[in-house]
Formats: sequence, structure tokens, C-alpha cells
Amino acid sequence: MQEREIYLDNPPLGEALGKYFKELEEAGALKPTGAEVVDVREALGRITSEPVFARISSPHYNAAAMDGIAVSAKDTFGASEKNPVRLKEGVNFWPVDTGDPLPPGCDAVIMIEEVHPLEGGEVEIVSPCAPWDNVRSIGEDVAATELIVPENHRLRPQDLSAVIAAGHETVKVRKKPKVAVIPTGSELVDPGTPLKPGDIIESNSAMLAGLVEEWGGKAIVMEKVKDDFKLIMQRVQKAVELADVVLINAGSSAGTEDYTSNCIKALGKLSVHGVAIRPGKPVVLGLIEGKPVIGIPGYPVSAYLAMELFVKPVLYKMQGLPVPGREKIKARLSRRVVSSIGTLEFLRVKVGRLGGEYVASPLSRGAGVIMSVVRADGMVRIPETKEGIEAGEYVEVELLKSQEEIENSVLIIGSHDVSIDILANEIKRFYPEITLSSAHVGSMGGIMALMRGEAHLAGIHLLDPDTGEYNVSYIKKYLPNRRIFLVNLAYRQQGLMVKKGNPKGVKGIEDLMREDITFINRQKGAGTRILLDLKLKELGIDPVQIKGYGKEEYTHLAVAATVAGGGADVGLGIMAAAKAFDLDFIPVAPERYDIAIPEEFYHTDLMQKILEIMRSDEFKKKIESLGGYDTSMTGELIGGD
Repeated sequence: MQEREIYLDNPPLGEALGKYFKELEEAGALKPTGAEVVDVREALGRITSEPVFARISSPHYNAAAMDGIAVSAKDTFGASEKNPVRLKEGVNFWPVDTGDPLPPGCDAVIMIEEVHPLEGGEVEIVSPCAPWDNVRSIGEDVAATELIVPENHRLRPQDLSAVIAAGHETVKVRKKPKVAVIPTGSELVDPGTPLKPGDIIESNSAMLAGLVEEWGGKAIVMEKVKDDFKLIMQRVQKAVELADVVLINAGSSAGTEDYTSNCIKALGKLSVHGVAIRPGKPVVLGLIEGKPVIGIPGYPVSAYLAMELFVKPVLYKMQGLPVPGREKIKARLSRRVVSSIGTLEFLRVKVGRLGGEYVASPLSRGAGVIMSVVRADGMVRIPETKEGIEAGEYVEVELLKSQEEIENSVLIIGSHDVSIDILANEIKRFYPEITLSSAHVGSMGGIMALMRGEAHLAGIHLLDPDTGEYNVSYIKKYLPNRRIFLVNLAYRQQGLMVKKGNPKGVKGIEDLMREDITFINRQKGAGTRILLDLKLKELGIDPVQIKGYGKEEYTHLAVAATVAGGGADVGLGIMAAAKAFDLDFIPVAPERYDIAIPEEFYHTDLMQKILEIMRSDEFKKKIESLGGYDTSMTGELIGGD
């Protein structure tokens, strides 16, 4: 998908928000929604539209606070060990259980443990009690006319109990703002539809509707509409009738944003067209019939950010609530990030706690990479006045997860392997409090991350061309002063991935030189790239002879996807990736994939739990089922340094 670069405004974020919300206020579009009456038991999470006062006191009678006997306190005065006082049931004491009303004439309760039974319905006490001892007096919890919850309050479970105890069966709450979501784009197809090239599954509406519901609104997802101006106009007009807010989610076709902005101009007022943010630049802000109408970009990450920045505050204001802020922490950025002057960039990051500080590792920055939001622990804002952030610089991270989750995250950086994803799931299954977060930067990138203190673990498969040994020499060379344990994850098969049936008749590495073959490579520093270069050297092949050698991907699955999609004829990767995309696989070499673990982390309870799972038969069987894996040494210590 390609977002157009034609924008009418493109103001800074603060200016765009200020202008738009001023216009919404003037139009009365942000006034709190009207009220409706709901059963208190169904009001969890709803916002009160008026204060709730107690109709009755709770308790509404004087109640025993303990099991024991109800008495008049004056009848107990003078009681002591030397001078016990005797009381007779039905005359000057009555048995009560917790919550029972006090009998007439009683003003105290003596706990059953302090009562000594005698014969003839009498008891003996050896200490006096004061008036109202162990008694819940009328209104102790809630007094009639007392304020239970104020207006504009989100009702919690404890609030519901208090409201009911105060004599209410129903409560007035704000109507949920209705938000119409209109997916647009001729290329969109429903989930489950057989796909052909150019088709895009309509998935954004699920995210948009989910965010609306999360923020207290009621989502109305309308039928998708093709890139036809008249059809979009008709759908928007209907949406304005149905909802308080309208979201037009653009498709990927060229000109879709213009349909949105022109539609708003034709039916109402266009406030802002384009904002100086990345992702999310093509957002369109307007009003129709005094209602907010927002054009949400088609790229998933842009859509998510536009929802956070523009739709969320609208919905909160409509409910009479302040917009909640996110928890923020300071973290050290693991690598340099280049940005553009004049644009506020929102960088997605993984976050881990290492050596007493937080470390933030940048994720993919593409506006269409929704998994960068799924995997992100937080966002870093790169101001429009900066050209980027240097590695090692401290940044403010707006957390998308709780700080507790971050504290229990284990950050593994390095080479990609599908088994890491399986390991992450198994850890979450057996230890829900632990999260294994991975960032794929290649084996050498993993070693560098350990060297800079930016990862707990590194996944590596680096072949030493001189010794034929994996990983050990690289650890000694780059981490000479640290003790690093190598634990085997698996032995795996690397090979050439080609389309089913091997239409080009590829037999081995030497075929990469052919004029009719296009190759897709892995990035520099990846163990797979190092293996390829070694094989090319052994065969005397100059990389410049290979068409596509300079085109890189960062994971085995991405390479396999490129081959499956026709972007290349051949890629080097693991058998599991070929199997995942139904590709043929031509073995090239077996290799050892290890997890490098610094000594200080190896001995922690967290790491020992991870090792326990790695050594389990269940985990090994799941890896083997992928194809091309040997787990005979999985979880075993290879060596330390």
C-alpha cells in the first residue's frame, strides 16, 4: 500500500489538535452524551451522568458486628476476674450472630469467645463492655443522602456494590458514543475469501472497533465500500445519521484520501488534511452536521496512531472524562535511529531491564507493519526538530504495557528462528508472568547487543570458516572479558528455498550465478549470510555475479515469503520456513543454533525456568514437527567462556 504525498495542511500535531478541537467545541460536538438508565448490575465501566446519593443508610439498623451476646453495656459494668458478672438469657442478654439486629434495649455485643456458659441459661463475663462495642450502627457504611459516586465517574465493581447498598436498583449513565466505522477500498475482501493478487483482507475495522469499545464507545462497523466517490458519500451520509462520530478508513488505492477529504468538504467542513506525524500523516479531520468525521489512514500502524491521537480524546471528552496518560520510563536506545526534520515520529520499541536500567530496541518502522504495534512495549517520540537519536541516548518511552510486565520481560536479540516463537509461547503457557521478547537483527547483531548490555540473551549461528566450529570463536573474540554460556537450541538444516516443483531446476549454490535466477539475501551480520558467503568463497563465486545478492530480508520467514510471492526465485533459509510457505527445499548445510547467555543472567530464577522449558520433551517435539530440526542437544550446555 502506498500513501499519497498530497496534503493540504500538514501542520504540527499540537497545532492540528488545537485547531480541530476548537472547531469541535464551537460546534458543540464534544458535549457529554445524553443519559440513559441501566440496571446497576449491568453498569460496570459505564460513566455516571449525575451524582448518586444514598437513598437509605447502610446498615439501616443497628447490627451485631460479631457472633456473641447482645447486652446493655450498663449491665456489664464492674465485671472482672475477681468479680464476674452473671447474665441470664432473655433477661439481660440475647444470643446474636454477625449481622443480626440488636434486640430492643441492647447497645453492645460481647464476643462469644469472652462468654463463659453456665447452667440454667446463664453466662458469666469477667470484663465490662462500653456502649456500641462490636455494633455496626445505622449509617456506619453509608448514611442516607451521602454522596456515593460523583458525576463523570467510571463505575467499578466496588461502586456497584455501594450503589445497590444505598438503595438503588438502577443508575443514570452516559450513553456510549456511537462510532461508525466505514472501511473503504476496492481491493478489500472479507476474511475467509479466497485471495488473488491485489486482494487485501479487511482487518483494520476489527482494530478500530476494538479501540472504540476499549475507550467506552459503541462501534458500528458498516459494510465495506469500493473506491467510488458517490458510494462513499452515500455511506458517510448514512453513518452521520446513525452515529455520533464517523471514521472513514481509507483503502490503499491511489486517491482514496482525496475521496475522504472531498467527501467531508462536500457534506460539511474540512478542518485538517494531513498532519506532520509519522506514521499517520494522511489523517483527515472534519465535521459533518456538527459531528466529528475523521479519515483514518489505510496503513495499519498509521490507523492505530491516528486513533490514539485524534479519536481517543474525542471519545473521552464525549463521556466527560479526562484523557488518561500512559506510564512513562527513561530508557537507553540500543541503536541509532535516523528521522526527518519537520515530522514528529512515533518509534515502536521493545523494552527490557538490564543492569539496573531500561533498554529500548527499535522495531520495524513501516506504516504497514501492524506486528510492530503487536510486539511493541512502548513508543518513543522523535521530535520534529531532531534528525534522529543516537545509540546510547536516553529517551522517554510511553509504555503500551505495565511496568511490571516490562520487569518480567526477557529480551533476546539476534538471529531469527521459528523455534524462538514456540519457546516464547511455551514460556507464556507455563509461566504467564514471563514474556520472551525477540528482536531480529542477525547473529552478529545479537553479539553486539550482549557486548553493549542491551539484551539478556542472543540467538546465534555463526560458522567459523577456519575451524568449522559454530559460535565459540565469535564469543571469545567479541566478548573476551565476560563469561558467556552457550546453550543449544537446536541443530537445523539450512538450504535453498524454491517454489513448489522447483520450476527453475535449481540444484545447488552454483545455480545462483545463472542469468534466469533472482536471489533474495539475508542482511549483513546474519549467520545465514555468513554461511552463504563461505559457500560462495569455497565455490569461487563472486557475489556480484548473483542477481539479487544486494536485496536483503531480516528473517527466514520473510525470505520464504518473498520466494512464495514471486519476488525471487531462490532464497537461503531453514527448512521450517520453506515448509511454512509450501516451498521446495534443497539442503545446503546443517548448522548449530545456540542461545548465548551472560553468566549474570544464566543463574537467575527467570533463566532457569526458561531452560526447564527448553529441556522438556514437549518443547522438543514441537520444534521437530516444524521439520529440519535435530533436538538431541536442545537445552544442553555447549560451553562457557
